[in-house]
Amino acid sequence: MELKFKYIKGDRVIWMVTFLLAILSILTVYSSIATLAYKYKSGNTIFYLLKHVFILGIGFGMMAVVQNIKYKYFSRLSQLALFIAIPLLLLTLFTGANINEASRWLVIPIINQTFQTSDLAKLALIMYLARVLAKKQDVITDFKEAYLPLIIPVVAVCALILPANFSTAAMLFAISLFIMFIGRVPMKFILATIGLGIVGILLVFAIASVSPKLFPRFATWKKRIESFEKGESESNYQAEQAKIAIAGGGIKGKGPGKSTQRNFLPHPYSDFIFAIIVEEYGTIGALVVIFLYLVLLFRGVRIASRAERTFGSLLAIGLTFSIAFQAFINMGVAVGVFPVTGQPLPLVSMGGTSIWFTCITIGVVLSVSNTGLLKSNPKKASAK
Repeated sequence: MELKFKYIKGDRVIWMVTFLLAILSILTVYSSIATLAYKYKSGNTIFYLLKHVFILGIGFGMMAVVQNIKYKYFSRLSQLALFIAIPLLLLTLFTGANINEASRWLVIPIINQTFQTSDLAKLALIMYLARVLAKKQDVITDFKEAYLPLIIPVVAVCALILPANFSTAAMLFAISLFIMFIGRVPMKFILATIGLGIVGILLVFAIASVSPKLFPRFATWKKRIESFEKGESESNYQAEQAKIAIAGGGIKGKGPGKSTQRNFLPHPYSDFIFAIIVEEYGTIGALVVIFLYLVLLFRGVRIASRAERTFGSLLAIGLTFSIAFQAFINMGVAVGVFPVTGQPLPLVSMGGTSIWFTCITIGVVLSVSNTGLLKSNPKKASAK
């Protein structure tokens, strides 16, 4: 039994949830890549399936490695990661691979794998906020000593992400507010931050209206928001096809591999994979997926409550909330609750480095939980 769980440390419920989401990912991605395979690989779906399984395998390996790092080291690493992430965001903004008028990716040499720098920035910022909040608890009500060191990196990172990826910038801004709230930042500062965000968005929209070249994605943002406000799914092909898929799923679904809307949805294997899940596995399948993300969030809260330090608590709750929040944004888009955003479903959507960063994120949470387990089990701690 000890050998069986040699590489599985920390919270085993999180390991189980992660494993189940990965299995669901393999099944659904294999079902939804037919069009992609016929377009680029002469119908060879096995190529994309094996690539996806390989990426998931590497991700689980990263998770196993990261869980063994004592979480206190992530405090210093967050500074280094943020120091690297900001220049990379700048580099991406000006020289990144441009797809659909959005410069979001850098290409990693040798392996020729695209790398979305906002994934690194998101992880780095959340860890950095946890570090600063933990260190500033004694002066948390002070504007200069506590609030400014928090808000400056948030504004810097979100501002650099925004031109190419409005939804990620907005989501990261909301996650940052949540972490600040949990970290006991005074409500007046949080409200001021929300006001600052609203003013910033209005300013961007005003500048983009006058000089569209500065924000090439502005027309897309505007169209999606207007379509959502008017409830015109007909003007948004993606949203319309996703609703058809969901409506066709019913209670039990059509069955694995029997989706029809995968042939019409532009990105059934990534942005709209939840619609394919509902079509094939029905409402029952959708509820299971929602339950798994809720369990992940619940375990994060439980780990946070048992962490021996404030930094560990903020790290666990902040990172698990970021995964769950992104998941519910993705699912909300598929069912028409939110405008189309392009956010993948964590650990389920087909991807590359996005899966790796999600696995690293979970590995950090497992590191915190591992320390908590040793604290609550002195015999296990002494055995180590």
